[in-house]
Amino acid sequence: KLGLERFHSVAILGFNSPEWFISAVGAVFAGGIVTGIYTTNSPEACHYIAYDSKTNIMVVENQKQLDKIMQIWNRLPHLKAVVLSKDSIPERHPNLYTMEEFLELGDDISDTTLDDIINSQKPNQCCVLVYTSGTTGKPKGAMLSHDNVTWTSAHCSRAGDMQPAEVQQESIVSYLPLSHVAAQMYDLWTGIKWGEQVYFAEPDALKGSLINTLKEVQPTSHMGVPRVWEKIMEKLKDASAQSGFMKKKILSWAMSLSLERNLNCSSSSDLKQFWTRLADYLVLAKIRGALGLSCCQKHFCGAAPLNEETLYFFLGLNITLYEAYGMSETTGPHCLSGPRIYRQHSCGKPAPGCRVKLVDEDAEGNGEICFWGRTVFMGYLNMEDKTKEAFDEDGWLHSGDLGKLDKDGFLYVTGRIK
Repeated sequence: KLGLERFHSVAILGFNSPEWFISAVGAVFAGGIVTGIYTTNSPEACHYIAYDSKTNIMVVENQKQLDKIMQIWNRLPHLKAVVLSKDSIPERHPNLYTMEEFLELGDDISDTTLDDIINSQKPNQCCVLVYTSGTTGKPKGAMLSHDNVTWTSAHCSRAGDMQPAEVQQESIVSYLPLSHVAAQMYDLWTGIKWGEQVYFAEPDALKGSLINTLKEVQPTSHMGVPRVWEKIMEKLKDASAQSGFMKKKILSWAMSLSLERNLNCSSSSDLKQFWTRLADYLVLAKIRGALGLSCCQKHFCGAAPLNEETLYFFLGLNITLYEAYGMSETTGPHCLSGPRIYRQHSCGKPAPGCRVKLVDEDAEGNGEICFWGRTVFMGYLNMEDKTKEAFDEDGWLHSGDLGKLDKDGFLYVTGRIK
């Protein structure tokens, strides 16, 4: 009704919320393209994305974000309306709506009209844009198709052992930026696919409130980038340093038993197993409870390499961090670890139906990691030359990362091509 054109963008600028999810799903159903914008972006950075993606409608969270858009609106020829999702409108402006006003506009649109738009969409058409900063040049809009999103949310999540709601009700906390492909796939699209309960953290989650939310929610699955897990580790180490001598010794004893068991994964004596179980029950379970992870069965880590210190620290708490690896251009994860696919220091194996190869291997078996499969994106919006550079003549996507494969097909990321 506001004039959203097919394959034009609905840009969303705000922290994780039900309104973010509703706007994203609504954009896809209406034949548009979901485009997330980081809340930390400057007005000019917002302008670049909105202009490049031909944004017709922009959903902004609050007055702070609205102020950015008001500075650039007159330079966005395709922008037809702005929706303020949380705050009330302080000053009326043409084509500026509250979320309530915006939703009311759809009341007199028939289901038949909506069904016609939905039924006309094709699996190979773009439905999500993820802008990657890259290391040089302008941000690139990675175009993800309906098939990319539905395939990845179904198969990659099952490789990580996420369960359908009829088997087990999964619950997660949404706190990482939804404009990033990892959070959008894990929180939103996988959440819809398997009927997960999604709880939204406070906007200051990464500044300290996340653990309070985890304790309240008690998620069954949790994903963090390495820095999130490192901050949790640092917080626990600080707390331990301030505790008494006896508490330190008991924690060190319990963690060393857990780490040894998780590293060896071999049968030990009955007495050793007894002490390990006792240590977990008396000490480690309480720490996991203090982190809000008592009910958490799967702990994921992605978006950057995980260092050995963090990996071993959490193994000492009897928490296995399952690493995933991919790019915006592979709809997030292409290789995954999980309860049934795990090897220390590895980011797992390719998702079902996907492949990985190494090119230009050196004497130690390190080569450039290349991707093939239904996770691989359509190309970069308005950048045909960059798209051609990303693929080789056989259609494999080149990552620019170095890695090696072991005899069982587990991938290890070892560096970056200089």
